[in-house]
Order: sequence, then structure tokens, then C-alpha cells
Amino acid sequence: MSFSNEGFRPAVRSRETDSAAQRRVEELDGLPQHEALKPGWQPMTMDLPASTFVAVDEAADRCTDCGSAERLGIQFDYAYQPIVDVVTRTTYAHEALVRGPEGESAISVLSQVTDQNRYRFDQACRVKAIKGAARLNIQERISINFLPNAIYKPEVCIRTTLEAARTHGFPTERIIFEVTEGEQVEDGPWLAQILREYKRCGLLTAIDDFGAGYAGLTLLADFQPDLIKIDMALVRNVDQSKSRQAIVRGLVHLCGDLGVQVVAEGIETVGERDFLRDAGIRLMQGYLFSKPVFRGVGVVAASDWGD
Repeated sequence: MSFSNEGFRPAVRSRETDSAAQRRVEELDGLPQHEALKPGWQPMTMDLPASTFVAVDEAADRCTDCGSAERLGIQFDYAYQPIVDVVTRTTYAHEALVRGPEGESAISVLSQVTDQNRYRFDQACRVKAIKGAARLNIQERISINFLPNAIYKPEVCIRTTLEAARTHGFPTERIIFEVTEGEQVEDGPWLAQILREYKRCGLLTAIDDFGAGYAGLTLLADFQPDLIKIDMALVRNVDQSKSRQAIVRGLVHLCGDLGVQVVAEGIETVGERDFLRDAGIRLMQGYLFSKPVFRGVGVVAASDWGD
């Protein structure tokens, strides 16, 4: 949900928000910025509880320790999986994939995320992914997944990321933020606003699992990211499926017109790799090239690049 006042943004909105409260939000959207930011400002009526709003100063304070996994109480680390360029035979980026502290599955970590700790978990993930990439001396880009439902004000929430990049000497232009297109984001324009702010800060943006979620082409119409990652369900056995081939070729053509790079993920066979390369996709990710490496980076064998 877009909220125009610079000082406040609804922190949580229930699906059951009644029509009166919704009308009050629409009224607040129309307030001049200086009115909304007056000290001690409160809605003229109490259709919405004060806890619905988060002040910018409070938001900034909240970010001072939000990058700490220890304070969060969830222990986790990262594995990194390469995204490769099959034309130049080089690594384009490494996706940071959350794991347990000893390499346990992602679900062992994600199952501990709740509505109460979602924001701090999202922020801690960004810091740890950047710190890990710097420790491993990764010279390519890193791709970090983020939780759009944990973002309440993009220009505030990005501060922790930028500070982590400065602290660990990792260039911001080599950071990709990717969001799963299947993430249950109730407001597509709000997601587009988040991505635009990240792009304005010099970060790269990506939509993951494209074709798997509810928004699809509508999301792409609202915002053109730097990359889209084709859902692996479309990639699986694409070399043997005429329908998948037609869809993939269509996406490649569409993204070419929009200036968006395409990444094919979940590549497991030589046949999939060769068809996708011939279809014009040069960026790929999957077990054929390398599995995720816990606290390390994958190396692609010479034989896996193809002819």
C-alpha cells in the first residue's frame, strides 16, 4: 500500500481492515507533508490506532541494531551459488542462500521467522550476506533475497545495507536485491516503489521465480528490474517441451524490448543448458554448474560450460 506522507507509513495492515479505516487512510494520503510531520501530530479521528503508524525517527532508531543475528535470536549463515555467463565462461554473480549455522537447510531457519521478527531478520540477512561475501573476497556481484513484507519505508530500511557495504568494503553497485515474484505481496505498486528506491541507491534489482506468482506481467509492467530469473518449473526439461520453449522464447523477446536481462535458474542437464543458450539466455544458475557451497564459493568445471 502506498502512503504518501514522508513521516509515516502503516506498519501492519490486516486483510480485514474495515471500510471506515480504509477511508481514513485515503484521507491521510492527502495531507500536506508539513502537516503530517508536525511534532505530536495525531489523526484527527481515531479510526486507526496510533500503533498503525511508525515515525521516521523511530524507524531510524530501530535500524541501529537490526543487523545483529545474535540480538535477533536466530542463528544462521550463508551458502553461495554462482550465476554464470555461459558466453564469456565467467561467474556473473553469487546468490546468497540462507542456511543454518552448521549448514542446515533453509527451512530450519525460515521456520523461526514470525511477523514479530520478520523486519529484523530481513535486515540481519543483508548484513551477514555482505559480510560473508567480503570475507570470501568475492569480486563478482552478490544477489541477496529480501522480504518485501518486512519493508515499511525503503529509504530507511536500506540504511543498514549501505552501512554494511561501507563497513566491509563491498561496492554497492555489485549488490543485487532479488524478490520472489511468488511472494504474497498484497500491493504490487508498493513493491515497485521499494525496487525503484533500491535502484535509485545504485543497487541492482531482480525478480526471482518469474512466472510462478500472482502478478507476473503486471509486476513487470509496473517496474523493469535489471534482471528476471525464470522460474525453474519453466526450465525443467525445456529442451523436450514445445510449450515451455515457446514461453521462454517469448520472455526472452519481451525482456529484450524492455532492457531486462534474463537468468535461467535450476539448470540440471546439458539439454536444458544448450536450449536456453541457443534461445538467447547467457546467464544461468543450477546444479549443472555448481551446488551452493556453505561458507564458500562454487567453481565451475571446464566440461560444464559446453561447446
